[in-house]
Amino acid sequence: MTTAGPPTAAPDVVDVVTLGESMVTFLPTRPGRLADVPSWDRAIGGAESNVACVLAAAGHSVRWVSRVGADGFGDHLVERIASWGVDTRHVPRDPARPTGIYFRTAGDRADDTHEVAYYRAGSAASAMSATTLDLTAVRAARVLHLSGITAALSADCRALLHTLTAPAARRPLLSFDVNHRPGLWPDRAEAGTVLRDLARRCDLVFVGDDEARDAWGIEGPDAVRRALPEPRTLVVKEGARGATVFHDAGVTSVPALDVDVTAAVGAGDAFAAGFLSATLRDLPVRDRLRHGHLTAAAALTVPGDLARPPARGHADRLAALDDTAWGTLRLGPGWTTAADDDRADQEVRTP
Repeated sequence: MTTAGPPTAAPDVVDVVTLGESMVTFLPTRPGRLADVPSWDRAIGGAESNVACVLAAAGHSVRWVSRVGADGFGDHLVERIASWGVDTRHVPRDPARPTGIYFRTAGDRADDTHEVAYYRAGSAASAMSATTLDLTAVRAARVLHLSGITAALSADCRALLHTLTAPAARRPLLSFDVNHRPGLWPDRAEAGTVLRDLARRCDLVFVGDDEARDAWGIEGPDAVRRALPEPRTLVVKEGARGATVFHDAGVTSVPALDVDVTAAVGAGDAFAAGFLSATLRDLPVRDRLRHGHLTAAAALTVPGDLARPPARGHADRLAALDDTAWGTLRLGPGWTTAADDDRADQEVRTP
């Protein structure tokens, strides 16, 4: 038997609630096959908790809702995520199910030699449901951020997302990152159907053009918009080319930045966090995309999944550059710590 989330009375309304599984991540201390790596560094990884941590670091009030095992790995996850300033009070412990963990190699995820070994089947998070979580706390937000990963964990998780995305008079703005992970879906056709249905029920949707191709067999931002006409805001990420957003006033595209990549992990979550932060601040659509790119660049220039975003003033100044200056930016490791003064823009600009 699993434990249900403790009932709460009128939880605080926060800027963002994210809901989803986070896992303890073991990162290799040197390149090589999983079979050859002798030791590992421990970190945390989870799309929704990544978004929560970055948003909290950017100054927003954020709550992460999930389930973890009553084990040391669960303790580590909750403590680490809370250390970023995230409210973790609505993460119940399950004495019968473990916290998920995974191991990965050091290479780029797009490389054929990249290996990932997940140990998440039957995890505490896979038992998330409308009866094991406090849905009042989940809905007490300006924005509720969900992802397609949760839908792949179990039938209960899928039903939970359908409950949370159902039409309602007073629901928060629903943000959904498609986050198609083929390895989590035994049935490819089912994945495409479920993810499209969930995306069409939400207000703000993020999807990579590669995900749209894999899940739905379509290519290009316009084709994605035709497949998903309902979301008021649709963000199509096009990798190194940039991103396009369909919104009430039309269509806006912003090219990606030139980044010296340290590790190509966590960028999608960071992009979503940057875009959401700018949305909460009611910035222009172009600047929302630019903040997404800048926050993604912060993640790309560190080894792990998580990176602190640039200071708000520094990011605002870069996001306000004219198109020519934006096109000359080149960001490398350490760029987010540039002094927040008039020299900062030049320090990250291509000579």
